[in-house]
Order: sequence, then structure tokens, then C-alpha cells
Amino acid sequence: MTAKEKILNRCYEILPGLMVWVTLIGAVVISIFKPLWAITFIIIFDVFWLVRAYYLVTHLLTSWARFKRDGKIHWLSKLNEIKDKDWQSYYHLIFLPTFRESLEIINETFKNLIATDYPHKKFIIVLAGEERDKKNFLKIAKKLKDRYKHYFFKIIITVHPVNLPDEIPGKGSNLNYAGHQTLKIINKLRLPHEKIITSTFDIDTVVDQQYFSYLTYKYLTHPKPERSSFQPLAFYHNNIWESDPITRVVANSTTFWLMTDLSRRERLFTFSSHSMSFKALVDVDFWQKDIVSEDSRIFLQCLFRYNGDYRVTPLFISVSMNTVHMGNFWKSLSNQYKQMRRWAWGIEHIPYFLSNFKNYPKMPFNKKRYHFINQLEGSFSWATAPLLILILGRLPLFLADKTVQSTVLAQNTPFILETLMNVALIGLIITAVLSTCILPQKPKKITWFHYPVMLLQWILFPLTTIIFGSIPAIDSQTRLMIGGKAKLGFWVTEKK
Repeated sequence: MTAKEKILNRCYEILPGLMVWVTLIGAVVISIFKPLWAITFIIIFDVFWLVRAYYLVTHLLTSWARFKRDGKIHWLSKLNEIKDKDWQSYYHLIFLPTFRESLEIINETFKNLIATDYPHKKFIIVLAGEERDKKNFLKIAKKLKDRYKHYFFKIIITVHPVNLPDEIPGKGSNLNYAGHQTLKIINKLRLPHEKIITSTFDIDTVVDQQYFSYLTYKYLTHPKPERSSFQPLAFYHNNIWESDPITRVVANSTTFWLMTDLSRRERLFTFSSHSMSFKALVDVDFWQKDIVSEDSRIFLQCLFRYNGDYRVTPLFISVSMNTVHMGNFWKSLSNQYKQMRRWAWGIEHIPYFLSNFKNYPKMPFNKKRYHFINQLEGSFSWATAPLLILILGRLPLFLADKTVQSTVLAQNTPFILETLMNVALIGLIITAVLSTCILPQKPKKITWFHYPVMLLQWILFPLTTIIFGSIPAIDSQTRLMIGGKAKLGFWVTEKK
């Protein structure tokens, strides 16, 4: 990277955080010096977000209907209806990166894989550990390989070395190393890359029993399967009944955010556990090893590599993972904040976008612009919207002098805002009810009293959108803006 490119890249890193802080500081300044302007703005802003909220609820319900519909179909049987392709000639390559997870957690993942309805002899499992935990990892890996090797076509064990050049410790660098090692084995086995469907799962991922049958059907019936990633619904349900109300609200909010995007496929990015063609993965030289948000970056790598001819296909089927619940309330909240901050670190895609605009002249400009604005607006709204709506919206009313407070607009603003909030409450009630519909089966030790709690916990939503939404997003964008040692490294979510 030249000196000019380094300067430009720093400007790109500063841009998102600068936008956020100018907006927040500007809102306070205008509230002090031009309160009527601020009052007018916040009413218009609240109306805009009310309309947008109901737009998102519509997409949420659409995705829910598709999820329920597709769940009733027997996808393994439908594979036999595909006449022009032999589905049994395809393999599923499953990456399971792990770091310091216990045998019990990883074993549950393996047990879940053999509970799926797809032929397990078509599975190639890659258990990818770290040299930083080598002794413990290899001990666990040996037990799992001995226990499950007869179920699968192959189980590959990789150990990611420490201090490799041009990388940061984390999931992305681990997957990059595991991918290259697996490629050597795939080539030795002479398996055609175009016949391998790759899935990357968090180590605690529990897939629906029909996941691989459903994925295979969608892959084989896709017009360009090698130019698409496949994104399922991400539920955080493995330990939902044991989790505290705050953690549950944040986890379900994440699920519903992704569910709305599944019905807006033009906006869809890869997130957490997802699937794609092994050929495409090889074409982009696997996951980037020097970033934190490798799960969404892999989509952008493919998008640029194929000059915009790449997309994400929604899968209306679930994969379930753990919430950050650790048994200790305050420890869980600390982990929740760190997890949200790490997800908000996806802001690192903005410099990547801008740096690559000129490097891919064949990619349509409108497609570049659309994905860039989508990413920037999403990150900006994540950081600012809850604060503007719930806190700064009241500020000009408190700071205005008596002359302004006596105006018709100022006197009616509290009633207008209250009315808007009450209308928005209907959407929140719909979300609360839906959250109980997607709950997994209640453990016997959990009483029926927990169901009304699951509904009432959504009164915490305004609080969680600020503490575990705006604040970690501002934290991440400010760190990127400052640069240097303030930048985030990869934080591994603890599992229990």
C-alpha cells in the first residue's frame, strides 16, 4: 500500500465515526440554539422510523410465513424430483472453528450433525483448532474423531499456528488456515470443487434436521449456485430458557433483524453460520485472515471477485446457537456488550468497500453504490437512531426557553411523540408474540410461568436498543476512527 493509499484508507476509517459524532453533537447544539428546528426534525424523524418499523414488521411476518411453509416440506424427497442433477454426487464440507470450547459443547454439535436426515457419508467435517490451545484441543479432537469417524466420509483436524504473517488471531485466520489445509486433502481425494457445498458454523451451531437436504435442494435448483452464498435463519435458542430477560431480548432482536433481511434479499449479507460453493471459496483464497468480521466479509470478497455477479440466497430454515448467558447475570451482560461490539465492528467493511471501488472497474457502479450505502446507512442508523428517538427527541423541550415552550408546536410535541410511541407499541407487541412462537420446547424444569415473562420482557426493548445497540456501535465506530491500538481484535464469545 502506497503512502497515498494509506492516507485515503485512514480517511475511510474516520468517515463512519465522524458522521455519528457530528450527528449526535449537532443534535445537542441545535436543541440548544434552534430548539424549534430540533423539535420539527425529531417529529419528522420519528414518523419516518415509525413507517420504517411497520415496513420491517411486514417483512418479518413474511419471512415467518415462509419459514413455517418450508418447514412442512420433506426436502430429502424433493431432491429426488431433480431430474438433471444427481444430488447424491455432492458433498457437504462443514467447517467448525473452535477455541477453548469444552468436549461437551463440541460433542453436542457432532450429535446434532448425525441427527440430520441427509446421508452422513457425504459429510466432510473440518474441526479447526488453535495452537494456543493445542494440548486441550487435540485431546478433544481425538475423542471426537474416534467416536464419530464411522459416521462421516472424513473428519479433518487442523491446528492453526500462532504468529503467522499478515494475520490477526481469531476465527478468520483460523478458517483461512483450515481452508488451505483442507484444499490439499480435497485435491488428493480428487473431489471436484463444484461438487462440494461448504458450510461454516460456529462451534455451538445446532442445525435443523432438514438443513442439509434443504440447502442441497436450494443449491441444485439455483440458476448460479457457485455465485451465491446461502443464509439461514439464526436463532439463539440453545440455552434461551436458562438465559436472563435482557440477554433474551437482545438475542431475539438479532434474530428478527436477520429475519427481516431474508425477505429483502437485495440487502442480505452473510452472517454467522452460512453456506456457499467450495469453488467460490477457493477462487477468493478463503476467508481474510486479518479482519474480525470474516462471516460478512466473505460475501464482499466474492461480490468484488465476480464483478458484482454474486448474491446471498435466503434459506427459510433455522440454525440455532447459544446466547451469551454464562450463569452469572453481570458476566452475561458484559459478554453481551462485547458480542454486540464485535458485530458492530463490521464497520471495517466501509474502508474495504471504498478502497476496492477503483480496483474492480468491470463491476457496475450502481451495484457498488447500493451495497456501500446499504452498509453505511445500516451502521449509521444502528449507532444513532435509538438515541435520537428515545433520548435526544426530548432534549429540545427541556432546553427551550419560555418563548419557544409557549408555541403551539412545542406544547403539542409531547402528545405527538406519545401518540407515535403508542402506535409503535403495536409493532412491538407483534414482535413479542412472535418471539414466543419461535421458542424451542420448554424443558421440564421450566414452569409455565415463564411464558408470560417471555412476553413482558419486551418492555426492556427500548433500554436494550441503547445499551446493547447504539452504545457498542458508537464504541466500534469511534475505535475505528481513532485507529491504532484502539482497533478491536477478535473476541471469542464464551460458551456454556
